[in-house]
Amino acid sequence: MRNQRIYRPNKSFRRLTLLVFALAAAAFIFYLFLWEHASHIRPAFINVTTLAVNDVNLREPFGIGVKDGETYVSDGDTGNILRLAKDGVVSIFASNLDTPSAIAFDKNGDLIVADPGSHTIKRVDRFGTVSIVAGTENEQGDIDGNVLSSKFNAPVGVAVMGDGAIIVADTYNDKIKLIQDGIVTTIAGSTRGFADGPAAKFDTPCGVALWKDGRILVADTENRRIRVVESDGSVWTLAGNGEFDLRDGLLSTASFVRPMAVTVADFGEIYVADGESVRAISDRNFPFVETLSGKRRGFKDGEPFRSAFNRISGLAVDEDDNLIVADSDNGAVRKFCRTIAKVESKKGGEPAPIKTAIKTDPAEFRSRQPGRWPYDPPLTKRDIAGTLGEIRGQMVDDQSQVWFHNGLDIAGAYGETARFIRSEKVLRPVAAENFGTLRELIRMPELGYIHIRLGRDSSNKPFGDRRFQFSALIDSVRVPRGSKFMAGEAIGTLNPMNHVHLITGPSGDEMNALDAVSLPGIVDTILPVIENITLFDENWSEIETELAGQRIKLSGNTRIVIRAYDRMDGNPERRRLGVFRLGYQILRPDHTPLNDTNWNINFDRNPDPEAVRFAYAKGSRSGATGETIFNYIVTNTVNGNSFSEGFLDTRTLGNGNYILRVLVVDFFGNTASKDISIEVTQ
Repeated sequence: MRNQRIYRPNKSFRRLTLLVFALAAAAFIFYLFLWEHASHIRPAFINVTTLAVNDVNLREPFGIGVKDGETYVSDGDTGNILRLAKDGVVSIFASNLDTPSAIAFDKNGDLIVADPGSHTIKRVDRFGTVSIVAGTENEQGDIDGNVLSSKFNAPVGVAVMGDGAIIVADTYNDKIKLIQDGIVTTIAGSTRGFADGPAAKFDTPCGVALWKDGRILVADTENRRIRVVESDGSVWTLAGNGEFDLRDGLLSTASFVRPMAVTVADFGEIYVADGESVRAISDRNFPFVETLSGKRRGFKDGEPFRSAFNRISGLAVDEDDNLIVADSDNGAVRKFCRTIAKVESKKGGEPAPIKTAIKTDPAEFRSRQPGRWPYDPPLTKRDIAGTLGEIRGQMVDDQSQVWFHNGLDIAGAYGETARFIRSEKVLRPVAAENFGTLRELIRMPELGYIHIRLGRDSSNKPFGDRRFQFSALIDSVRVPRGSKFMAGEAIGTLNPMNHVHLITGPSGDEMNALDAVSLPGIVDTILPVIENITLFDENWSEIETELAGQRIKLSGNTRIVIRAYDRMDGNPERRRLGVFRLGYQILRPDHTPLNDTNWNINFDRNPDPEAVRFAYAKGSRSGATGETIFNYIVTNTVNGNSFSEGFLDTRTLGNGNYILRVLVVDFFGNTASKDISIEVTQ
């Protein structure tokens, strides 16, 4: 029998065949993916607009609901529910709530409201009448059972199921509860913490929403995760790794900052209010987390990725799949649009004005409540240890960790009781931060207090004030949304920093406290001190100073750096404070002004954090220890509205002799100046 030759393809052919099969399989899978998810494709958001801002009734928008083309907004500051009509008119729909937060419509068209300030869940009917659904008015607790005797602990979140059952985020009990047939039942959560499974734990859950197949989504705020509650009460984590970050990516690797609210579009996409940003969780075979908005605090409309917000608290999807946003600290209601709406013009064909948030007026702010110091006696003057706009950290190079001091430091004694200087209501669901550190703080709507052991004495023993809710081990504290404090009530005691760092103004609109509050008995008659003036060229090469009495020769662009500081009456001799305003002016040889003073640096409001490197030159430093040096770059522009690089352009002066005068002013108007003779030679 003859040997038969068996054909064997060579390696190259086999590789080519495998590649063809792989490409065909990939194409088939991709086709199935597109076919399966074609119904999920929607036009992307292409624009952010403002529906309402600067309205007298709109102080702290929080919860959002949409019905019949109109938007309903809860306002935690005023206790009202507002209605935004289709024409943009804002009106009061219901009042006399305490601190209304998340809202949701039920099957009858009534509005269900989480009211943490009164520890209840309430209903607002179509006439605006308010009634209690569950909870005991003004009584904090954790009791299930009959709705009339049940108790909650400042619930912030609500959602309504199709059959009328109500889901509640019982925020400071760290539980998810169900209200159905007159009974309140805990369906998930036990003690504060993090755990998935049947014995789940949450940490300050603030938002809930209904998801597919009867599941419940939870914005687990302090765990920085989006969780899912199954119908049997078991819990699993949908997205977030628990790290404090704004990082996009796969569900298990993405990070959140502080998820506050969650909502679901009809086509399945999930939206999350996360600090100052709007995040989305896509409904795809390979879902991921992406940030839709800008990532920095501010107020800006336009392209979504360039937009800016300030503490987003509520979300809702309207009938056109647009996303409505409660922009709380901007006092605004905003919208992510899938189409660009036609912009109406004013009479005469002029474009309609762009809506923007109005900054707080310091004089009006001062008039709201009488001034007092954050200690007792309330009218006794204290030492000012730091002012707004001072550099913190040390400016060595471009990589140095430096920032602006955003408040007023008022010295006290270690362990001394610090007190609220104004009556305010807590609005941030997470108002207390940095427990046990030197920067422990509480942020109220208009004021912030830092470097305080909140609610406890110098030995770490709690005061017994139920508004300060401590963990069993006293290793954390929460102050629930809706908690109210009166001026003069105790905040806590001073930690080793030995001062209250007082922040004045809403978040993102911090003002100079010397201007914003009336501190009794404060005076300043001492002029600021100008230590020296240094000139640099455009490339930061120092311009050599000629012999004493001779002129400094300049050409081209010149930078002016002033080393200066301020003092105040009654302060220790060693105390060096930042100044309020700086500028320069060019004079003729006979000392007559050639131009007006360029007041380029002004600390009436807190500048943009990025501006610190425009205000201060290398060598600047300030902190709890070490020498204090303020090197101000007065040719740059830095204020509460903008910042930019600038120069003294000697080419605009012409060749000749001049006098360069630098000026430094403190808040009380005390002015120091210093002259340098210069010669311009081009």
